Formats: sequence, C-alpha cells, structure tokens
Amino acid sequence: MSWLVLLLLPLALSTGVVLLWARAVARRREARVVAERGEARRRGSDKPQLLYPHVDLSSCLGCAACIEVCPEEGVLGLIRGQALVLHGARCVGHGACARACPTGAITVWWSELETRRDLPVLTEDREVPGSDGVFLAGEVTGQALVKSAIERGRAIVQRARSRHSDAAHDLVIVGAGPAGISAALEAKRLGLRAVLVEQESIGGTVAKYPRRKLVLTQPVDLPLHGRLERTSYSKEELMAVWEDLVEEHDLDVRAGTSFQSLERAGDRWRVHTSAGVLEGTSVCLAVGRRGSPRKLGVPGEERTKVAYSLIDAAAYTGRRILVVGGGDSAIEAALGLARQAGNDVTLSYRRADFVRLKPRNETRIARALETGAVRGLLPSDVVEIGAQHVVVDAGAGAARERISLPNDDVFVFAGGIPPFELLEAAGVSFDPAARPTLRSPEEQGRGDLLRALILALAASLLALGWAAFHRDYYLLEPAARVASPWFERLRSSSPVGLAFGVGSATCIGLNLAYLARRRWPLPGSLRLWLTLHIATGLVALMLAVLHAEIAPRATVGGFALAALVVLVTTGALGRYLYAFLPRSATGRELGAEESRTRLDAILTDLERVSPELAGELGRGFDAALDGPRGAGSLGARVRSVFGGRRALARALRNLRQEGAALGLSPAQLAEATDLARRALRDSFFVARFEELRAVVASWRYLHRWIALGLVLLVAIHVWVAWRYGGVAA
Repeated sequence: MSWLVLLLLPLALSTGVVLLWARAVARRREARVVAERGEARRRGSDKPQLLYPHVDLSSCLGCAACIEVCPEEGVLGLIRGQALVLHGARCVGHGACARACPTGAITVWWSELETRRDLPVLTEDREVPGSDGVFLAGEVTGQALVKSAIERGRAIVQRARSRHSDAAHDLVIVGAGPAGISAALEAKRLGLRAVLVEQESIGGTVAKYPRRKLVLTQPVDLPLHGRLERTSYSKEELMAVWEDLVEEHDLDVRAGTSFQSLERAGDRWRVHTSAGVLEGTSVCLAVGRRGSPRKLGVPGEERTKVAYSLIDAAAYTGRRILVVGGGDSAIEAALGLARQAGNDVTLSYRRADFVRLKPRNETRIARALETGAVRGLLPSDVVEIGAQHVVVDAGAGAARERISLPNDDVFVFAGGIPPFELLEAAGVSFDPAARPTLRSPEEQGRGDLLRALILALAASLLALGWAAFHRDYYLLEPAARVASPWFERLRSSSPVGLAFGVGSATCIGLNLAYLARRRWPLPGSLRLWLTLHIATGLVALMLAVLHAEIAPRATVGGFALAALVVLVTTGALGRYLYAFLPRSATGRELGAEESRTRLDAILTDLERVSPELAGELGRGFDAALDGPRGAGSLGARVRSVFGGRRALARALRNLRQEGAALGLSPAQLAEATDLARRALRDSFFVARFEELRAVVASWRYLHRWIALGLVLLVAIHVWVAWRYGGVAA
C-alpha cells in the first residue's frame, strides 16, 4: 500500500498541476479575446459589411476549427469555449469556417439581409426575377472573392446555355473582371457565341490595384486553363494569366466600351453600349460594385493633382502627399508612398479609429504613425484643395481646428458609387420586400447529424432483427443456453460472438479517433469525423449487447458494457444540454438589456396606476435574477438555476388578475407579460450563466471520465479474453 501511495500521489499531483496550468492559460487566452471583442465593438469593426459567419451557439462545440482555417485574422474568436464573431467587418465571405465546422454550426450569411437595399434581388441561379436570361455576377451580388466570382461566372454560362434565339450572340457579358472573364472562357469551352464588353481594360477592379499587390484567392478551376493552385497571386501574375487566355482562345473582347442600357426585344436582349447595340440571347452583368469613385465634394477637387487610385507608388518621389481614407486601399497607398524617397505623407480619415483594416495593414500603419513615417490626422475632414495646399479640419470636439498643409498630390480613397441606378434601369430590383424568401441560418438543418442517426437506426434495426430471429436462444436463462443448439454459434467466444465484440471495439476506436482528428489533419473533413463519432458510438452499443448475448454478467466485460451504456446516454444528454444552453452569455446581453429597458418603461407607466403592483412585479423580476449563487455541488447549482423563477411567476399571475381591475388594457397586459418573460429568459441566462455553465461542465467531465474508464475496461476485457481463450471475462 505504501508503494502504491508513493506512486499514485505524484501522479495525482502532477495531473492537478497540469490541469490548473492549462486552465490558467485558457483563461489568459480568453481574456485577450474578450478584450479584442470589446475593442472591436468600441471601434465599430464588429459589425459585418456583407457576408459574415453566423454561429449557431446551440451547435458550436468550441473546437476552434473555424478560427484555424479562417484566412482573415481576427474575424472569429473563442470565448468561454464557443466561437463568436469579433471583427465582422474583416470577413469577406471565404466560407472556410463553414466548411471546417464539424457540426455545421456556422453559416456564411448576409448582414441585415431583410432590410438592406444594396443587394440585388436574384434567384438562386443569380438570374433577375422577371427578366429571363439576365444574370448578375461578381462584386455587385455581394460576393467580393476572386474565387466566388470565377465560380459564379462559370455557373451562369451553364444556366444560360439552355436558352436559344436567333440573336447574333448567345451571351453578352458586361464587365471583364474575374466573373466576366470566367464566363467568357466557359462560353468558349461550350462553343457559345459570346462577346465581352469592358469600359476600361481586362481585369476589372483587379487591374486598378497597386503594383505587386497580392490578390488573395483560394484554389479554383479557371475554364480552359485548369486549377489555380496557389492561395495568393500578385496583381501582375493574375493579370498575365487572364491576358494570355484572352489572346490564346481569341475571345471577343470590346475594351473601352461602356454599358449604357438594356432592353428586351422579343426572345432576345438588346445591350446598348457606347460603341453601338449588341443583341444576345442572355446577358451577364458583371459590372462590379464600386462603380465611379466617390468624391469629397469640396472646392478644388477638380484639380489634376487629385487622383482616386494609385497604380505605381514608385512614380512619386520628393512629394508632399495627402491620402484621404481609412480602408485597406488608403492604408496601402499611404504606406507605399511613404517608402519612396523624399515623400512627406499625411493620412486624413474621418474617424478616430480604423474599422475595416486587415490585421497586417493595421499593424503596419500603427507602426508608421508611431515612427512618423506617416503623419496621421484622425479624425479629420478635407475642407478645400488648393494649388499648393490643402485645408483640413482636424480633431474632435473642442480640440477641432482648421489647418493648412503644403501639398503637391491628393489621393482620395472614399470608396465608389455603386452602379445601382444603371442596374435598376436595366430591370434589377434592390427592394428587400421583393427578395425571395431564403432559409435563414437558424432554419438550415444539420444533415450530418441526421445521416448519423439514420445509420445508427439502421444498425439498431438489424440488431433487433437478429435478436428476434434467434429469440429461442436469447430468451433462455443463461444457464440453460449451454444445451441450446445455437450455443456454439452465438456464445460470446464463438466466431459470430467474437465478430460482434471486435466490431464493437473497432467502433469504439473509430469513435475516439474523432478526438485525434480535432488535433491533427487526418483524411476527411471534421464534419465527417463527427458524423462517425455519433454513429459509431451508437453502433458500438448495439454490437456490444449482441456480443454479451443480451445477458451481461458482473464481469469486466459486463462492466465495460455498462460504461458504454452510460457513455452513450451522457453523450445524448450532452447534445440536449448544448442545444438548451450555449456556452457563452455573450449575445444574450444586448437582448436582455433591451427587454429590461422596455419592461422598466412599462413598470413606470404601471406605477401611475398601481405602485404596489409595479413594485411587486419589479421585486419578482429582481428576485429571479439576484438569488444566491456560487453553490458548490451539482444539485445546489441546479436548484440555484431554477429556484428564482417562482417569485416572478407569482408577480405575473397577480399582474394578469389585478391589471384589468386597475384599468390596464389587454394590450398593455399582454405586452408587459411578454416583455417580462423575454427579459427573464435572456437576463436570467446572463445572471445565472456561471451556474448553468457549471452544470454543462459537470456533464462534460463525467462524459470524459466514463470514456476513459470504458477504454480501460475494454482493454482489460480484451486482454483477459486473449490470455485465457474461451474463459468468459
């Protein structure tokens, strides 16, 4: 016993040290993420612009797979074991997070889709409703990625190929950006007659990027070229690929031709351009989203020294330069110009903080402002542009002052005016009310869980069928089975019985391999492995029951089966708890605050009628939130979670019973009751979060330790069976 104590005590102490150290590290990491989220909210970068990852908190497992694969740093973070959006403005819709999530808890979705008027109304095929044969692609649809544009352009041609008419062209493509070039190449591959119209030059928005700017993509297949394997190309490299393909395949490109209007002519479309009219069976409008540059609207902006893009920073040396803007384009221009010899660069931005910068640009501009390589005027507004100077109002509040800066060049990066009017004239609607009803992220099902349950159901039905077919054997008492003719075939040590046992052990091994897949890049997606994790756990139980001849005994094998039953039960219970309780209070706080504010307003009105009833309702609400906390045991925590609800329920009953007698209208009573319940739900969640989280944490540890015990019992059971052959373990 003394030796056992000497051996186990250091093991237990070292385990405790490791666990406490890991917990401290996790808390420090979480504190950094919480601080980052607070900073994002303060600066406004938490709000998404277009696409962003919507996280279903009831399904998130906190595996951090989405954070690891996201190519844009800081979009997602892990807070209290759950993924949350930090810098939503940095998301550009890669969708890598959604593909990596094992539970399908992330859906890349548009921000405020129901109300925004800067997204066109389109069908799922990107066709304009009511204008058959007119498609939109590229940035104008809200997807700014090169990869998405290429894929959409190719898909549109696949859809348009089924349309036929006697028009001179099967497809007229407006815009020679990634989507337009992809559509033209796909049309050429399919043998369609296509013409590509571009008001400037091949490349669209990419052609306006500064020299050597990296164009981030994902591996994508380009028609007639093959796969673009790399994750980043310089502007020049990507432009060279496109230009070579245009020349090699003799694409009909009308550069320097601007799109003016669109009209239907029977079964075809007439595209009016600056070079004449083009007729086509179908039309693909890939005109981009930026349109014409947005101007400042100040005196002197028409001067030739004012530019709205920067192609080559090396062309400017020894100049006094003002860069206006706070986006990535403005920052990259300011940094590029600051590196040139003799340049004096000042950056003017209307906000006090940058909102939508890539982390790399944010770090670089912060260093440049700190070292003086770039002079920062934040916040500031340009008032006037003179021949040799620029007038700027800089500072905020009482510290705001008007200053005059010596100046040779002004670069304005204030975004662009989208071509919405041009598109609306062509029949494209931006009215949210006309937008087709799409399934929201909350309504999109979890197909992987369904497949896992179907697989497990099939296995359980097979097991039930097997048991029913051999019921004459399995219904016998264990002692009487030796005399059955089925004994040699169905006993645990028979080939069939061993097959059930080996199958169950194999399923357990595959089940635990999911944990390894979460750490290492094993073949297959994490979502597939989670599906196997659920299915194999249930199938293992069915096979183990048959291996035990549906009559487990008080042996190592019987204890292993009991542990497996508990493990499957706690797994199912855990999924229910996760669905009931997200592991982060964040996200409920604003809803609770809003509901509580509205409830307080109703209580204020109620005080004029019955101060006693208003006070009782307020006290009941507070009692539901301010009960005793921090109970140590699991049972005490559960009682603490649900014990505070009775006071509020009693106050609500009194409100319904006495409110009408006091002269409150049915609408007032209904609103007060609804708000009280809603505020209770959200605020109760926030106030009791630690207790609720402790309940879930208790389940998680129980599930893990039972899993460890199961592995040990199975290992001992296998060793005993191997060591002693036909002796039952």
